[in-house]
Amino acid sequence: MPELPEVETLARDLRRLLLGAEFKAVEVLWPRAVAMPTPDELVQYLPGHKIRDVSRRGKFLLLSLSGASYLLIHLRMSGQLRVEPTTAPPCNDTPGKVDRHARLIFHLSDGRRLVFSDPRKFGRVYWIADLAQVVGNLGPEPLAEGFTLDAFATLLSRHRGAIKPLLLNQALLAGLGNIYTDEALFLAGLLPSRRANTLSPAETERLYAAIREVLQQAIGNRGTTLADERYHDAEGQPGRHRESLRVYHRSGEPCPRCSTPIQRTKVGGRGTHFCPNCQK
Repeated sequence: MPELPEVETLARDLRRLLLGAEFKAVEVLWPRAVAMPTPDELVQYLPGHKIRDVSRRGKFLLLSLSGASYLLIHLRMSGQLRVEPTTAPPCNDTPGKVDRHARLIFHLSDGRRLVFSDPRKFGRVYWIADLAQVVGNLGPEPLAEGFTLDAFATLLSRHRGAIKPLLLNQALLAGLGNIYTDEALFLAGLLPSRRANTLSPAETERLYAAIREVLQQAIGNRGTTLADERYHDAEGQPGRHRESLRVYHRSGEPCPRCSTPIQRTKVGGRGTHFCPNCQK
């Protein structure tokens, strides 16, 4: 699943590529991909709106449009967005270049296309006037200036459960997923199963710093593309962060700190990678 670094990379790409672009038409190839409004309303009323800005909230891409509305795209497990040039062949009828997974195609007035492709069909698109309808319940952004160490410590102290499921809870902290939670806990030297309210002030500070470090490094590397190649940027290029992963998807490999084999288990029902020697 694309997490904060991947979605942030896409947001920056789309801001560079699409600022000022105008929607000319919308093709809905799989109607259930449109969560709000109805597919027919999206097709009828979105054309003519211009893209004023592109940003991110948690794992949602947020396109601010003319007319005080917003187009939100949640990629979920396997969604991809790409901007295709005017010379690109049609998505679904060119031999050898068929994208069987294209769910929506946004045609732009300059001839380019914004294609939403999603093999597993979990991704959703929302066109709304009030952001709170979709992202109002998300927690704070871990890289936001206002998200301080004190705020993080308060959040942890209120919960008795294991630290990993807590960090994955989007209502408490927005944007983290399996990859960067495992990476941050390794960097901080904490077992994913540790109870959140047992962390000392020093451990809390290490974890706070580790979360921000791994996210910023991954953004710098333009996200993580794993072997399944589900994530690519807006121009179809893979992220470079895979080689920088310390524990995620490295079970059986030596720990980069102590050479103990990385282990894989489940915490809160999620596959979890950790070093049994370095993480306490």
